[in-house]
Amino acid sequence: MVEFDDVVSAVEAMTTAEHHPALHHFDDIPDTAQLATEQVLDLQIATARALEPAVLGVVGNRLTVDVPAVIEGDYLTPAAAAAAIYEGRTAGRLVRAVFLHEADPDRIAANYASREPDSGEQRHRAQVSAEYSRWLGDQARLHALPVVACRPWNTLAARIGRALGAEGAERELSDQFSCRTGAPDHQRSLRHHTPRSTVADRSVRHASARNRFLRSRVQRPEGGAA
Repeated sequence: MVEFDDVVSAVEAMTTAEHHPALHHFDDIPDTAQLATEQVLDLQIATARALEPAVLGVVGNRLTVDVPAVIEGDYLTPAAAAAAIYEGRTAGRLVRAVFLHEADPDRIAANYASREPDSGEQRHRAQVSAEYSRWLGDQARLHALPVVACRPWNTLAARIGRALGAEGAERELSDQFSCRTGAPDHQRSLRHHTPRSTVADRSVRHASARNRFLRSRVQRPEGGAA
């Protein structure tokens, strides 16, 4: 599992707002809740687009080794996923992507409250996340990439498997999700694999669908999305 948020943190730590302003939109905003939802959403999208070369860098590296991987994160854009799928095809590898969607800000707020109880109610953040999830879904459809509703959670693995059309996906994804607690807010993931590999781990040699499968979660408007 590759959490793209770790890559984002590394890239931000190695750059400055002066030389890479597109990666540092949130640096001087101590509280995004003071901004309109639309403003935060625009900054979120701009940051995600600026990170697309980094996504492809991770995918390109994963394509050099015969080890299955899942790449997930809210900064994985459909455009980057589509490009990763093309790169995988060019390299003779299978890369697939899926985007998990949650449009209900109340659900997202409840998830934040459960996961971060000391942070208080985060309704503004949840609203931004819901809007970002809609944007990801719209963009994914433009690139002919599958969008899967997060709920109901207990059927998510099976629905992702059907969306990816991969043999063994339900079983492998069920094994993956059984190791996690709580439902996703909204995610995108990318997976890539060799033809012999299975959907869960081997189906991500990246993109946002986890086979290698690249998944993007939307939940980090404070300075990034989940």
